Amino acid sequence: MNRLYFFRKRISYRLTNNRTRKYAIVSILLAVFPLLLAFGVETIERGTFADAMSWIASNPSLFAINALIYCFVLLLIYGLIGSLFPSVALTALILFLAAMISYFKSKMIGEPFFPWDLLLKKEGTNIIPLVSSNAVLMRVSVAGAVVIALFMLRLLLPRFRLPVAGRIALVLLASASLQGMAERTPMAQKLYDRAGVSEIVWNQRDNYGANGFGLAFTLNVQNSIVSKPAGYGESSIATVAQQISDRRSASAASPTDSQPNVIFIMNEAFWDPTLLPDVTFSEDPIPTVRRLQSESTSGYLLSPQFGGGTSNVEFEVLTGNSMSFLPSGSIPYQQYIRQPVPSLASYFENNGYKSMGIHSYDGWFWNRDNVYKWLGFESFKSKEKFDNPEYKGTFISDDEVSRGIISAVEESDRPMFIYAVTMQNHGSYDDGRYEQNPIEVQGNLTADAKQLLETYTHGVRDADQSLQMLIDHFEQSGEPTVIVFYGDHLPMLGLDYDVYKQGGFIGSSSWSLEEQKKMRSVPFVLWSNFELPQDYVPTISNSFLGAYVLDKLGMELPANFAFNLNMFRQYPGLLSNLVVDADQNLHQKAPAEATPLIDQYRELQYDILFGGRYLANYLDSDYLTKSALPDYNMEFQVPASVAAPAEAEDSL
Repeated sequence: MNRLYFFRKRISYRLTNNRTRKYAIVSILLAVFPLLLAFGVETIERGTFADAMSWIASNPSLFAINALIYCFVLLLIYGLIGSLFPSVALTALILFLAAMISYFKSKMIGEPFFPWDLLLKKEGTNIIPLVSSNAVLMRVSVAGAVVIALFMLRLLLPRFRLPVAGRIALVLLASASLQGMAERTPMAQKLYDRAGVSEIVWNQRDNYGANGFGLAFTLNVQNSIVSKPAGYGESSIATVAQQISDRRSASAASPTDSQPNVIFIMNEAFWDPTLLPDVTFSEDPIPTVRRLQSESTSGYLLSPQFGGGTSNVEFEVLTGNSMSFLPSGSIPYQQYIRQPVPSLASYFENNGYKSMGIHSYDGWFWNRDNVYKWLGFESFKSKEKFDNPEYKGTFISDDEVSRGIISAVEESDRPMFIYAVTMQNHGSYDDGRYEQNPIEVQGNLTADAKQLLETYTHGVRDADQSLQMLIDHFEQSGEPTVIVFYGDHLPMLGLDYDVYKQGGFIGSSSWSLEEQKKMRSVPFVLWSNFELPQDYVPTISNSFLGAYVLDKLGMELPANFAFNLNMFRQYPGLLSNLVVDADQNLHQKAPAEATPLIDQYRELQYDILFGGRYLANYLDSDYLTKSALPDYNMEFQVPASVAAPAEAEDSL
């Protein structure tokens, strides 16, 4: 220990007495470390040294910009801490952690790490059970060892401390530089142009792959701000309002006096696993859904998500708005809904219904406790409000949610709109959550893939049975009821779509448009205990589902949903990188003839979420400007008279 101490003191003495040499060494280190950090980040984010080296060799200018960004991050931390090697270690820890999150997030759900993911708070911890394999722990261990080694350098080398004035200057310089690169100031844009930066907003996985993690992340900071559409203004909205009004007059439809219960059930990760062509099942896991597909209205929803992001599907269904017009990877429940937003919940409340949300998980998740208030729900029954619920595996069972729906309808003296979200079949599926899986799968699958698929299929079977429970009840009750049952997205079956590849559902190379559509298509069925015309809907975006159901029930559509119904009839499928027209033709981007209609859709959405709400000046003002209900969720509040004795007892 004494030798180490004297070695360090000796180097420190030499540098202190040669200021020029000291600053030269610091300058060299500040130039070299960002390059090493950039290489480390790309290796983690891309998965292998070879992939990182291949990208660097092909894109030296882009690699240099990534290193420059990391240099500014390092300078910022150096200015805050004032000691070089601890600053390098902390910078490496932050960057390596972000790159690792991005790597596993991409492997699981096909999306990298975005700036707005920092808003997830507790939701982000749900990734931990999904990435606990030995291979993952090895990656974490290697990255951790590098960070620890950098911290240990402070024991061998001088700290290269900065004076206070120098630290303040570094913080200001680094902050201004990072802000300029994120906001794309003229100087930053010139740098980007010279380096050949090409942002791929519509496909963020390709964007990160092409530009590198640091640059793509920085570019997305500005994308978190939703820009006003070029043609947006009161005059453009007035034109759309007139078109909606004209179509209403032309349809001459009479609003129905019937008020059936309307129950939407978004079943967690519900999908038909028998669509895997190279896999067989010992029995059909979804006999109820299968029967309804032949006897009732059914089809396939085009989900904006894969493997996660449930709240974004809710957002589309409930509001009629589209994720296609928001930054890729954004989360409206976390980022944008901070005031009343018209939705199916507020629409039904306006029509004499009681609107209730039910979700068998924590109310804080995806900020639902607050968002459901802004969407106009009267009440929200989250996990905490279930009384001694039944669990299946890790989560509250789907049967328990069905019982909760039945109870809510029976206790209400008004017709009900219920939006229920289940949790039982939430991933990951490698946890052996059930003692025995009743359905056996066979195919050219690895043992791990077989076990994972059987666990998932068990959950699908239970979901189907929970739907049958509801049908059995409402067939007997005689109370007019319609149930819309669907999944939010396809399940994440192994890293890098492993089971889908082994099961022959998709290929291993880049996806065709047809494969992209398959990986976003989830079945839906509509059941009612009164007569409704039967339809088959091959493709419908989640954002159009509400309009379709209201029209199916003969209810008068509010203005934005009326626009959506017209949009659905012409372009039933709309994702940021996939458009499906009325003839089921697939387009990677909107065809020219669709652009005017899609632009109007974008403007209406901006008007409602961020703009002046000009539409309310012309149509449906009560609905479009409805405030949150003042007694939101009062039925689940503990009365003061009940809480008081417990509080008194605690005080003794």
